[in-house]
Amino acid sequence: MTLDESRTDWRELIAIVLLSVTAILTAWTGFQASKWSGAMSISFSQASTNRIQAARLESTANRKLSVQVSLFVQWLEAYQSGDTELTEFLEARFPEPLATVFPAWLDARPLKDPDAPATPFDMEEYVIPESVRASAADEAADRKFVQALRNNQRGDNYTVLTIGFACVLFFAAISERMRRRRAQWALLCIGGVGFLVLTIVLISFPKMI
Repeated sequence: MTLDESRTDWRELIAIVLLSVTAILTAWTGFQASKWSGAMSISFSQASTNRIQAARLESTANRKLSVQVSLFVQWLEAYQSGDTELTEFLEARFPEPLATVFPAWLDARPLKDPDAPATPFDMEEYVIPESVRASAADEAADRKFVQALRNNQRGDNYTVLTIGFACVLFFAAISERMRRRRAQWALLCIGGVGFLVLTIVLISFPKMI
């Protein structure tokens, strides 16, 4: 076997190995891009669901607040007119959380103490559960939306890697078509360097199985 034939065998072996491994990694990056795209869709769907839930809870909270404000205004009117029977009637039918906060508001002597809360609705204790749950659902929606954007970016990153590995395949394959040995090795080296760089980048990316 001549020296030239030995060198040709090494080049062909390197090209075959590079093509084989790159083909596998190209398929892997395409798979990862697909997985992250699916995760993005799921996160966007969860964000949308949480937004809808938050809107429903907020609507319920606003409706409860409106009813309780109306009852309190009626109580004020009855109190100012001296209608004790009506004030007691309304107090007995205050819904939560107004029923719990109202006695504490009276104890604060709002008519005499200027520092007291103007209405029961200004007190820290006045909390409508649906309003709290709506805020929590909104926060969850924000988190899912950010996660969806992050998953989308990761999918795009893997798509770029797929294109990069496809370029490596191109250089490795086209090197076999070159007649001059220098051109063959030059294209093979370009493909090899690209392969190493892309592989290092691939290792640094998060994976989804």
